[in-house]
Amino acid sequence: MSRKRQIKLSAYLVGTGMHVASWRHPDAQADSSIDIDYYKHLAQIAEKGKFDIAFIADSLAINEESHPNILTRYEPITLITALAGATSKIGVVATASTSYVEPFNLARQFMSVDHISKGRAGWNIVTTRDLSGNTALNFNGSEHFEHGFRYKRAEEFIDVIKGLWDSWEDDAFIRDKESGQFFDHSKLHKLDHVGEFFSVQGPLNINRSRQGHPVLVQAGSSEAGQLFAARSAEVIFSHKNSLEDSQEFYRSFKNKVVSFGRSADEVQILQGISPIIGETEEIAQQKLAYLESLITDETGLKFLTDYFGGLDLSKHTLEARTLDIGFGELTGVRFEYEKFRPFVIKENPTLRELYSLLTGSYTVNDFVGTPEKIADNLEKWFVQKAVDGFMLMSPLLPSNLEDFVNLVVPLLQERGLFRTDYEGDTLRDHLNLPVPRNRYNLTRSQV
Repeated sequence: MSRKRQIKLSAYLVGTGMHVASWRHPDAQADSSIDIDYYKHLAQIAEKGKFDIAFIADSLAINEESHPNILTRYEPITLITALAGATSKIGVVATASTSYVEPFNLARQFMSVDHISKGRAGWNIVTTRDLSGNTALNFNGSEHFEHGFRYKRAEEFIDVIKGLWDSWEDDAFIRDKESGQFFDHSKLHKLDHVGEFFSVQGPLNINRSRQGHPVLVQAGSSEAGQLFAARSAEVIFSHKNSLEDSQEFYRSFKNKVVSFGRSADEVQILQGISPIIGETEEIAQQKLAYLESLITDETGLKFLTDYFGGLDLSKHTLEARTLDIGFGELTGVRFEYEKFRPFVIKENPTLRELYSLLTGSYTVNDFVGTPEKIADNLEKWFVQKAVDGFMLMSPLLPSNLEDFVNLVVPLLQERGLFRTDYEGDTLRDHLNLPVPRNRYNLTRSQV
């Protein structure tokens, strides 16, 4: 499936947008996270822009500090099924956890969506970070699985899922009315898996889709998460704060992929970006400043106080600089903060900016400005092998997505960096990924 290397694009669809205060913007529909027509419209905008993926994230627990757009929202697999019916080409990817569901259920759900969408489904594999502190309590448990244990369990989970997806060989169903033979019994296979964590007989009660398996997506950033992704994933999401950091990660991760006996081209790396586009640089910066101004001191400081284990910030405002009040020397903090510490030390952001960074709505300056500036930087990151594509995490929806589709995508197309139309029908077609061979076909061909 060799083709000219081009940028891959995914649209992160989440209510009013990634920015934690986006719901307060005058242009925002505050209840959009539970409006199916709104989500269909977002997916259709992304499809108009010839995006590869419409992406839906998830969380299994909330608390008072949760992002406004996740306090109430749809279950992701249900949602992408609806989005598949509202679109015809774009891939639909949903997040689902390996820690709080059985493999058989999830295998059946995702393969069902893959059939309904005619081969456009993908699964974003997570083991679930317990940021709310109460996830296990929602699933008849008392303590969340330890980090390393989650990934060890997830590896077996994936093996079971993929085995179930191969229950039926591709030509198993004869459906011969004359003979009365509906299927070839020799081409139906029980999994009969007995492992450390799961015992699953099978077979799955749905056959493979036109793209074989749904596309496997992953976003783990820890060493365990990266090794898990290098072993199994076909698309990964990263979030680096500079071109140089992204290039280093790109090289390192591709080497990990090769170490598992896979080709480096078998995995697409998409960098998360939050572009804000203006007719001029000044207008774009003003748009960003306005969004940041919507974060109240009470909201931001309360979140940071809780995030850092009761750290006393009562004497400060969100305009205080992090290094001036000792954030560079904090110890015993969450892993999520440790990956941002080098950026904090280098840039000395305000507490307001740190809040945006930790809640996922901070945007690298490379992607704030005119359409030409953003297209130039997308090209630079792509050509200089920092990424294979980008996850568009729009701060404000739908306007930021519309701006990107209408103003940036045409520039990328003019430069030959992005498709002018879809060249296939399935998500694997879009991503230039092969259809996985059924393990039983493979075994039969080797006999």
